[in-house]
Amino acid sequence: MSDVQRAQGKSALAAVPHDSLAPMRVPGFRWFVVSVFTMAMGAQIQGVVVAWQIYAITHNPLSLGMVGLAEAVPFIGLALWAGHVADSLDRRRVALIALVVLFLCALALAVVNRPGAGRALQSQSLRLAIYGVIVICGAARSFLLPARNALSAEVVPRSMYSSSVAWRTGVWQVAAVTGPALGGLIYGWLGAGVAYSVAAVLMAAALGSVFRIRVRERAPRPAFVPLARSLREGVLFIFQRRLFLGAMTLDLFAVLFGGAVAILPVFAEEILHVGPQGLGFLRTAPAIGAVVMSAALALRPAPGRAGPTFLWAVVAFGLCMVAFAVSRWFWLSLTLLAVSGAADMLSVYVRSTLIQTHVPPAMLGRVSSVNQIFIGSSNEIGAFESGVAARLLGAEPSVMLGGFVTIVVVAVIAWWAPELRRLDRIDAVDV
Repeated sequence: MSDVQRAQGKSALAAVPHDSLAPMRVPGFRWFVVSVFTMAMGAQIQGVVVAWQIYAITHNPLSLGMVGLAEAVPFIGLALWAGHVADSLDRRRVALIALVVLFLCALALAVVNRPGAGRALQSQSLRLAIYGVIVICGAARSFLLPARNALSAEVVPRSMYSSSVAWRTGVWQVAAVTGPALGGLIYGWLGAGVAYSVAAVLMAAALGSVFRIRVRERAPRPAFVPLARSLREGVLFIFQRRLFLGAMTLDLFAVLFGGAVAILPVFAEEILHVGPQGLGFLRTAPAIGAVVMSAALALRPAPGRAGPTFLWAVVAFGLCMVAFAVSRWFWLSLTLLAVSGAADMLSVYVRSTLIQTHVPPAMLGRVSSVNQIFIGSSNEIGAFESGVAARLLGAEPSVMLGGFVTIVVVAVIAWWAPELRRLDRIDAVDV
């Protein structure tokens, strides 16, 4: 693309008024958003209760890391195959099957935690049952995410992709605000069985919402593509484009080393002394910041100087983690986590919009699966790394060190991927 064509493209984009509500006028996208909200809320409730139960059983931060590892292993192992499935089969049907499995997992946790099911919480059988369910959840999520991300491109016109990314990530963050707090409160007042039952109901609502989605324009499906070739195409699409690879790698290392969510029970109980209810609010705080940021992104056109903004957002995230590690005041810890959530949301928006707007629709499932290996798995592996580091170094030093490592990684990626440094408008990129 020449400089003249690029300038003309930017002028044309600027001439089109930004309609932030346009995606929400599409009925299929409204049901899509409802499904994202209810599934995410159920998963957040389930996650906070699982974390507190496991820590209550073991009082060992490494056990919290093992929860992340239990979900990450099937999530990573099946990711590329899941992307191939999403690009080869009906994406809506794949999402439905995955949500059925997630509903059954939440229901199983509710059953094993029902009143009278076990006389003691400190039981090895309960711990093993929780880990087993988490493994199955990881497998189901591995198929759900690429299918759902690709499905969103079949629900709205291409001109609405940027706004639809802001909406779907925004409603996910709203769920992430309410889910952990609600999970902590229900667990603290009514017990684990009730909390898991609420999560199961929300998964069922997500399943029903996806069933109501009607696809606007189905992406073309190849008649037959060998599995090895299909997987290779998805991987090469990312690795041959330094802009995408740099953005994904940076988010991977930021979450891998910079996150503190997995060991928040340690901070809640031993450092801030706020109990399970406080844990819910600590897990909610990053999502509050993310919701504020996502609202700003949804109501405005895609920002300029997206590359530098992306890089500085990850730096801010790392600095917040360093400050959180030394904080001894609950309100300050909440504030730092909220700011980190806003910074993380900004980086997620840039990366997600790049994928949604510049990947051919027929490859969205495979590219999304590569992305989920980088980003989605980093949450679970990051949880394991946080647990190991907290066990070896202590909670505060491990989080502080992770924040500093994140900042160093930003400098390395900014040097290695100048395309990312120079990125201006997300919707005017050469790929």
